[in-house]
Amino acid sequence: MKNKEIISALVGGACFAIPYAGLSIALIPSLAIGAAASVASSLILSDIKPKDTLKNNNKTLYEKVNTAKGQNKIILGFITKIQNSDTKKNLKEINETITKILNVIEKNYRKAERLNNFFDYYLPVLIKILNKYDEIENQKLVSKEGKNFITKADKMINDTNSAFKQLLSSLYQDDITDADADMNVYNLMLKADGMDPDNLLMKGDEDGK
Repeated sequence: MKNKEIISALVGGACFAIPYAGLSIALIPSLAIGAAASVASSLILSDIKPKDTLKNNNKTLYEKVNTAKGQNKIILGFITKIQNSDTKKNLKEINETITKILNVIEKNYRKAERLNNFFDYYLPVLIKILNKYDEIENQKLVSKEGKNFITKADKMINDTNSAFKQLLSSLYQDDITDADADMNVYNLMLKADGMDPDNLLMKGDEDGK
């Protein structure tokens, strides 16, 4: 039995036992009271739904978000290690953008449908590249291959910064479109009610003549 069914049965049983055993009410009326209480509690419990949160509705995504938060802390830690000032700036912005993306997902987990690559590929690979970047810098590898890797990694981090910002923008796009439509309707209603600011200003000028 489900939890709510168990609770309903317990409530019904208690509401039968108290009148019948405790108050010496006849069997049939006590059964009726117990049955009514059971039905009432079942109806009340059926209206109680779990909070519409990420943890309650999508545990897999919830775990991915928590993993991403840990990865974002790792990215934050690289900012003080890397020497290139432009790359440090890009990493700082990447860290801030990731935080915003995760906040959006936690508030509306349905927007995560387009983020599979973000969680499963981009974040872990970015950290892998940063580990190698830090290793090469610390070991002062001045070989052609080492320099070439650092150059390509700097560009990749810069591109990642732009890409993550675009991803964040796309998550907000539907909300912006809806808000824009609301503003258009709002302005049309203002004009329909004769409260268009331009018309009011013109009317004021005419009244002042």
